[in-house]
Amino acid sequence: MDAATTEAPTAFRVTPRAAEQVAEIAAREGKPAGGLRLAVDAGGCSGFQYRFGIEDAPAAEDLVIEQGPARVFVDPVSLELLAGSELDWNEALIGAHFAVKNPQAVSACGCGTSFSVG
Repeated sequence: MDAATTEAPTAFRVTPRAAEQVAEIAAREGKPAGGLRLAVDAGGCSGFQYRFGIEDAPAAEDLVIEQGPARVFVDPVSLELLAGSELDWNEALIGAHFAVKNPQAVSACGCGTSFSVG
């Protein structure tokens, strides 16, 4: 089974600002053909936590979101918890980071990296 690729997925969206950062980080890490892995793991102070990392290629079952030169890889289990979400890039005085706006999250920790669902 090949990785599914789409330009505008209805289940998960990547903002242009986040896509720009994904492409920049992948190039800086020497993986311009790679992409950002976004996964949801059990744990964190609120029940689930987001995990980010640059990978060379998607897994066979991944959804691949392409926007310009950027690619984001999401596995099917994580995608269920990310349905309707948006990946964005935030810059603030405390630092810059990827942020997930998740309508399924009923609560989140103060740093925004963990959440719980209802």
